[in-house]
Amino acid sequence: MFHVSKSKLVLDNLSFKYWCNYNDPDFFVADAFIGVNIGTDLSDMPHPTQVVALLKAQQIRHVRLFNAEPAMLTALANTGIRVTVAIPNEQVLGVGQSNSTAANWVSRNIVAHYPATNITTIAIGSEVLTTLPNAAPVLVNALKFIHSALLASNLDRQIKVSTPLSSSIILDSFPPSQAFFNRSWNPVMVPMLNFLQSTGSFLMLNIYPYYDYMQSNGVIPLDYALFKPLPPNKEAVDANTLLHYSNVGHQKVVPNEPDATVDNANTYNSNLIRHILNKTGTPKHPRIAVSTYIYELYNEDMKSGPISEKNWGLFDANGTPIYILHLTGSGLVLANDTMNQTYCTAKDGADEKMLQAALDWACGPARWIVLLCCKGKTATNQMIGCTCNIRI
Repeated sequence: MFHVSKSKLVLDNLSFKYWCNYNDPDFFVADAFIGVNIGTDLSDMPHPTQVVALLKAQQIRHVRLFNAEPAMLTALANTGIRVTVAIPNEQVLGVGQSNSTAANWVSRNIVAHYPATNITTIAIGSEVLTTLPNAAPVLVNALKFIHSALLASNLDRQIKVSTPLSSSIILDSFPPSQAFFNRSWNPVMVPMLNFLQSTGSFLMLNIYPYYDYMQSNGVIPLDYALFKPLPPNKEAVDANTLLHYSNVGHQKVVPNEPDATVDNANTYNSNLIRHILNKTGTPKHPRIAVSTYIYELYNEDMKSGPISEKNWGLFDANGTPIYILHLTGSGLVLANDTMNQTYCTAKDGADEKMLQAALDWACGPARWIVLLCCKGKTATNQMIGCTCNIRI
């Protein structure tokens, strides 16, 4: 389950004339990034400073928030982490109906924190067209009003405005050459895409491989959904273009509950990250980067819906990895890059100052294997130092 943004190429091809502008230099993203969504529906949600400490330890440089919680924005200040801030769905109607409401929102939630907090994007709602249809008629107004407020504060170049859409608005997703936006939404989609183009912004799309795979009733092979390499005779072929599609990231995704395993989550996200950072692109547009936010940082036990909806997290509330991503060779993205965790304990009588100096060194220049540094005779004693990376 992941969220794609910061790219005008999310699917390989859509027969919709407002889809993208290939002459736009922003279309070609020089460096794709992997970010993480941060939800807060936890019964034991960590303090914002603990969240930021985890982000730093895991070298996560891009995050998407689902609201504009002041404490979280303050905790992210002076970290350099690039932040997407969301206007929650319940506020979209008010923002879209009143320019002054939009201006007040920007003043209170953006201007008050920028530039100390590196806010790069404002995401207006999430899947408004399909989950909040009464606000759909004012969605484009909301985009314009927020952009106008940024313009008035001279922040329109630094901060872009977009709205995450559900992938369900795309119909006939295979073959990709026949995919198109649901035309019933044209009165909103056409001005929205014109706005995104004119402001140099980008389309944001939520894609849910797990749910789409479940609904395919076995039509799509599991390996295909997990970004595993397929032999040529197993690849999907678009008869209109003769392009071969070897994984779900190359088209709109089309895993039964038994496939919702830790191993499959590990495989999918590890392969997804490698695919993005290698700038693999798609068969029609190879080497064009598509930046991605992984859903999500923490398991959210208070989230409504099926049990699977509560268990998308990379970490539990204590910051312990739910599973370890295998990312060797993919760059510095997420420090939990190995199953070989090493637990260190201090020997009896160790000088505390010398121990701290050693911990500071271990958490500084070296960056690869997660090292949990502890004080005491056993790894179960209270941790004092850090969670860090070190080459050994």
